[in-house]
Amino acid sequence: MTPGKLDPRREEGTVRLTMETRDEILRTMAGAYRKATKREKGRILDHVVEVTGYNRAYASHRLQLYGKRLFLRDCGGRQVILEAERKKPVKRHERKRIYGPEVEKELVKIWRIMDYPCGKRLAAMLTWLVPKLEHHGELSFGPETREKLLSISAATIDRMLEQRKKRMRLKARSVTKPRTLLKQKIPVRTFADWDEARPGFMEMDMVAHEGGNSSGEFAFTLNLTDVSSGWTELRAVKNKAQRWVFEALELIRNRLPFPLLGLDSDNDSAFINHHLYDYCQKEDITFTRSRPLKKNDNCFVEQKNWAVARRAVGYARYDTEEEVRIMNELYDVLRLYVNFFQPSAKLVSKERIGSKVIKHYDTPKTPCQRLLESSRVDEATKNVLRQTYEALNPADLKRRIDRLKIKLERCHKKKREATEAALREPYFV
Repeated sequence: MTPGKLDPRREEGTVRLTMETRDEILRTMAGAYRKATKREKGRILDHVVEVTGYNRAYASHRLQLYGKRLFLRDCGGRQVILEAERKKPVKRHERKRIYGPEVEKELVKIWRIMDYPCGKRLAAMLTWLVPKLEHHGELSFGPETREKLLSISAATIDRMLEQRKKRMRLKARSVTKPRTLLKQKIPVRTFADWDEARPGFMEMDMVAHEGGNSSGEFAFTLNLTDVSSGWTELRAVKNKAQRWVFEALELIRNRLPFPLLGLDSDNDSAFINHHLYDYCQKEDITFTRSRPLKKNDNCFVEQKNWAVARRAVGYARYDTEEEVRIMNELYDVLRLYVNFFQPSAKLVSKERIGSKVIKHYDTPKTPCQRLLESSRVDEATKNVLRQTYEALNPADLKRRIDRLKIKLERCHKKKREATEAALREPYFV
C-alpha cells in the first residue's frame, strides 16, 4: 500500500490512515507545535487527534519528541526514555573555598590524633584542643589557619573528611551466660531508681575476646561507665572467674575520681554471685541488674563496649597472660585519653512527631569537663582533675596507644604462628 492511500480496513465508517500518512502529518505539524503558545498547541492537538485518531496524550508526546534523538535507560528489563535531547551543561561558577588545603591538612592531623571522631564531636573540642596541642608543640600554623580551624562547623568537617571516612569502614558476639541464683534478691533497675545527675552510679559489662571461638578459656574486658559523666574504666581479666572480676572491680574503684555509689549489670554469672552481692551490701553500694535480653537497659556501657574497648583491641582471640598484660598497659593509657580528651553528647530529650522521634542532644563534652561542671564533685577532686589535664598531651597519648596496639598485635601474631607450626609437626603415637 502506497503512502497516503486509504487503509481498506474500516471501523463503522471511519477511514483508517496508514502509519506512513500519520507519520507525515506529525512531521508537518511538529515544528509549529513546539513553537506555539499553549492555546495554539491545544488547537493543533485537536486537529491531529481528529485526523489521526491518536489518544490526545500520545499525540502530544509524539509531536514534542518528533525528530529528536532519544537516549534510553534500562529499567527492570525494559527501556524507557531518559531524555529527548541532551542539553548543554550549564556553566556554574564555583564558590571560592574558605577552607583551603592548609586548613584541611591540619584538620586531618587533629582528627587522627583524636582517634577519628565525627564532625559534631570534633567541632566541639577544637576551641580547647587547638591551644592544647600548640602548647605541646604538636601543631604549628599561621594566625589565619588558626582562626579558620577555630570557626569551622561540624557539617564542613564531615564534608572535608567524607572520602577519608569511606576508606575506613566488624560484628559483635555475646557470650553472656545468665545465672538464676540471687536474681530475686537483686532488683531490676529502672531509671527512677538512681540520681543520674550525681557521678558514682555506674553500669558494668564484660567484653569477650574469644575471636569467634568460644571454646576453652579466653580473656575478657571489664567495662565500667559512669551514667552521669560518661567516665569509663577498662580492665582485662584472663577469664570470667569471680576472683579476677572482683580484683579488677576493686582496682577500678580505687582509681575513680569520685566515690562508687551504685553498680548496674546484666544477668551474667560473673556479676550475679554472692561474693559481689555481699561486697555491695557491706560497702553500701546500690547493686541492680537489667532485664534479661534488654540491652538498652545498659545503654551507657554498651555503647562504650565498641567505642572504647573494641576500637582499641578489636575482635581477635586473646587467651595468654602476656596478651592480658599488654591489654592492661593499653587500658592504663586509654583511660586518660578517653576521659580527658574524648567528648561525647548526651541525650537531653526526645520528641515524637507522628511516626518520627526527634532526639535532642547537648553540646559534646569530655567526662572530665562534665565532672568539673558538676556541683556534686568536691573542689579538691576538681583540682586534681585540672592538674592531671594540664600535664597530659593528647598527641603523645595517641602515639603510646598506637605503639601498644602494635605490640598486642605482634604478640597475638607470634602466638598464632607458634600454634600453626605445632599443628604442622608430625604426630607419633
